[in-house]
Amino acid sequence: VLQNLPEVTPEITQDTFKYHTTYRAHLPGAGVFQCSITGLSFEVRSAVTITYRYGTWTKHLSKADQELWAPAGPLFRIEAQPGIVQAVHLPHFICLAEDVNTSLCSIAHFKSGKMTLERPTRLVAFSAVLENPSFSLLGVLWRRLRSTLNSFPMHSLVLIFQQLSAASTTLHLYLIPDDNSVKQAIERQEMNWNSKLIPKPPPFNPLFFGRVYRVTSTNFVVITPEPHLPFCYKSPKEQQLFVEIYIRNMAEEIGLLMTDTRNNTVVWRASLRSGDINLPACVSKTLSGAAFMKQHKTELCSRMRQLSTILLHLRDANVINSDEEEEVQGQNTSQRKNQVLLELAEKKGLEAQEQLYQILRMKDPYLITDLE
Repeated sequence: VLQNLPEVTPEITQDTFKYHTTYRAHLPGAGVFQCSITGLSFEVRSAVTITYRYGTWTKHLSKADQELWAPAGPLFRIEAQPGIVQAVHLPHFICLAEDVNTSLCSIAHFKSGKMTLERPTRLVAFSAVLENPSFSLLGVLWRRLRSTLNSFPMHSLVLIFQQLSAASTTLHLYLIPDDNSVKQAIERQEMNWNSKLIPKPPPFNPLFFGRVYRVTSTNFVVITPEPHLPFCYKSPKEQQLFVEIYIRNMAEEIGLLMTDTRNNTVVWRASLRSGDINLPACVSKTLSGAAFMKQHKTELCSRMRQLSTILLHLRDANVINSDEEEEVQGQNTSQRKNQVLLELAEKKGLEAQEQLYQILRMKDPYLITDLE
């Protein structure tokens, strides 16, 4: 069961060259708080500000260590005032419901280029807890055993994106471990490719590293380069594996299936409906963002969330600058922040409103679907 912890939304900043995204969480007092973006959680003795960002396993884990250990969650670089953090909850994607050997779990601690391993204080669903931590680079690893190399059950995600600039319906389908650092890297890449996320449920069975899963459809579609996806961990800095699904004529409903090639068991299914898909670029020439923003401005002011993430994407797309971001964040209520952002996009014209609209489609698809 996913822990129901009080959430905190961090401030988000990027360095000059946009190589690193840094999160800064202001925790208001003693208690346990979870970052709404990364899933990282902290148990603290008093109010504190904690700074953290994602690291890259392949950069710090030696080739020899990669033979012995498999990443089981994101790697984090964390900075905090000593003595305030009682425990850190590091996200992992191993499925504990399958009675796995939890003694194979360790927390990697990188300091001065060297890795030391610590036993987690306790292991719970979706996170490994380490009490009285010292901070630098921390992440969850799972020991590889020759006999069980591919037998760790994993929580996973299926991500489907529609390429909005394609002439017909073109989709990218990814199969990844449930790792927020990987998911966010894919979202950023797909936004650069002018795509929108089509939210669908995750696989209903745990998946296994090293196995190959086959993607098929109940209708005629073209899947390239081939309908097989190996399930593996790739660093957020690497290009993630995906299959392209080309649909020449979108029917009222198209079924997609994923099966384990070892035993032909169905592990995931979803229906793509005509309402999930945007009209091809050759059919819809007008920008829909401006009309949507105007029609739903009141609802967006009160219901728009994840503002820090939205502002980060707008800066990435050069829609706003740092001064304008500061102006939005300087408002005293979330509703006023949303209002100032919407008015700013309106002043900048149709393209800016379209960019904001597409970012909202990706970051809060349920809100957009509800309003539409």
